[in-house]
Amino acid sequence: MAGTLLFNALKEAIDEEMANDVNVCVMGEDVGQYGGSYKVTKDLYEKYGELRVLDTPIAENSFTGMAVGAAMTGLRPIVEGMNMGFLLLAFNQISNNMGMLRYTSGGNYKIPAVVRGPGGVGRQLGAEHSQRLEAYFHAVPGIKIVACSTPTNAKGLMKAAIRDNNPVLFFEHVLLYNLSEELPAGDYVCSLEQADIVKEGKDITILTYSRMRHHCLKAIEELDKKNIDVELIDLISLKPFDMKTISKSIKKTNNVIIVEECMKTGGIGAELIALITEECFDDLDTRPIRLSSQDIPTPYNGNLENLTIIQPHQIVEKVEEVINGSI
Repeated sequence: MAGTLLFNALKEAIDEEMANDVNVCVMGEDVGQYGGSYKVTKDLYEKYGELRVLDTPIAENSFTGMAVGAAMTGLRPIVEGMNMGFLLLAFNQISNNMGMLRYTSGGNYKIPAVVRGPGGVGRQLGAEHSQRLEAYFHAVPGIKIVACSTPTNAKGLMKAAIRDNNPVLFFEHVLLYNLSEELPAGDYVCSLEQADIVKEGKDITILTYSRMRHHCLKAIEELDKKNIDVELIDLISLKPFDMKTISKSIKKTNNVIIVEECMKTGGIGAELIALITEECFDDLDTRPIRLSSQDIPTPYNGNLENLTIIQPHQIVEKVEEVINGSI
């Protein structure tokens, strides 16, 4: 049996939740008749109609605000950003309304909304379409942030995000949509707050998420040949971090490297290092390391683009330095 592509796994999750709950609806640019810029909502317009799969104008702040209002009335809106970079135009609604209203209303309102869409560095999409906004939104209180990395966790996380009574920012990577694998049978749901131990090991812990999970797996193939036993953890939840799983791993390996596509300054890795230093300092044999993208807008040129983000060979080199004590 052929596997399921990641974008179809997301569509399956949304379709199943819309079928099970009439309050679930979708809104965004071209999500209806066109089926979404990456076909995550393909055929849902025909199945559920224009009131539940709503094509909006190019007005991110407005339709995200509409989603907040819809959630206040009891609906469960899913907002597609078309490209996550465009959601900077909706930052006010996400930070000042979506994240706050449950608190500023004294708990009278719940905001069960999902904001999802493609992001990350693609292939020559230019600076404005290669945004990694996880760090931009990380400081916003009242929201959860997850990043899928496989068809299986994409489906399980999407179903969990739709059912959650809090706003969830759901990050997908533009280069992972065509990943394929067999999906678990039945009503498969993942935890929104639990990391995934992709591979157990004893020598060093690598923390990563999204597309970099696959770069790390390529690096591990080379490191295995050098008899370096890596424990690989996919963070999944970027807010809150699953510090229980992270701390347990570091206590075992005593070494940690963070691999991210986010920018280095103020990125996810920066926050993780702060928490690791606070909570795991005595378990570390070497200082924690972060391998992050360069702090520049992503170039359009393909060769330059590759130079701005971490590649598997750089992960191999840095792990060897840590293990050999040359860092």
